[in-house]
Amino acid sequence: MAKMRAVQVAKAGGALELVEKDVPTAGPGQVLVKVHACGICHSDAMTVEGYWPGIAYPRVPGHEAAGVVESLGAGVLGWKVGDRVGIGWFGGSCGYCDSCRRGDFLTCSINPQVTGISWDGGYAEYIVVPKEALALIPDEMSFVDAGPLMCAGVTTFNSLRHSGARAGDIVAVHGIGGLGHLGVQYAARMGFHTVAIARGEDKAALAKKLGAHTYIDSTKGNAGQALAKLGGAKVIISTVTSGAAMAEVLGGLAVDGKLIMLGASPEPVSVTSLQLIGGRKSIAGWPSGSSIDSQDTMKFSALTGVRPMVQEMPLEKAAEGYRLMMDNKARFRVVLTMTK
Repeated sequence: MAKMRAVQVAKAGGALELVEKDVPTAGPGQVLVKVHACGICHSDAMTVEGYWPGIAYPRVPGHEAAGVVESLGAGVLGWKVGDRVGIGWFGGSCGYCDSCRRGDFLTCSINPQVTGISWDGGYAEYIVVPKEALALIPDEMSFVDAGPLMCAGVTTFNSLRHSGARAGDIVAVHGIGGLGHLGVQYAARMGFHTVAIARGEDKAALAKKLGAHTYIDSTKGNAGQALAKLGGAKVIISTVTSGAAMAEVLGGLAVDGKLIMLGASPEPVSVTSLQLIGGRKSIAGWPSGSSIDSQDTMKFSALTGVRPMVQEMPLEKAAEGYRLMMDNKARFRVVLTMTK
């Protein structure tokens, strides 16, 4: 049987190791994809560290995969061998629980279908996924650029387009990292008055290059107060992982403004009811999206020139890339490539 290289974790909290595995076969309703690139995402820690309950190990992580359809299982319609496809979190739904009927697959109460958790992910030369997991990659977009858009891209794009902000509104992007550097690009190209908030004056030039109209250095004072002086934001998308930092920018919301949390913070966000009631302000969270959302993200990115800033590494250096990401030393997205 044909073999492939893959990087797997043998148990929760175990080491990422390069192994040789059989190339999987697509079953009914499934598709075999030859992976060309796969982004390393902070959410891969759910698999590597075992934060998601019930994972069957060994498991190959990775939900930012991009490649080419190699073969189709029985009953797969609408796709053909040679199609360029991206694969994100979404892998279908149980179809029965309320969450799945709303499309909220990550909160499925029966059997969530998640790439890199329910089945092996994209840290491998081949991956088998349900046909529902596929998103078509535009011809003008490379595999390396497409990979990070399957999670970091769709999360920022999807949250912004559903935020309620309209062209001309002040929209702030809090943090300019793996998510934020894409969020700034999307916000600017959607026609928002885009404000980037980050730590240090050295990030000002990058923020402007990405499309920000205004930059706020949060080390020079209260970022929320600085944002309020601009008139207040209709929407703030916060990509940081600090509860205290999120609480600080809350004061920068305009009347009817919304803070959308994209960064997963282990610490609580301190807020009083008075902060919300007085200005009819709100706080919300946003996960990624379905495969059609990923496809929309790539189409918009191709149309407007949004691209991730990436550091490419070969598959065999997956453990090193994962550590760079976990230590917040990746600038901005680490992407594994499968060529030897």
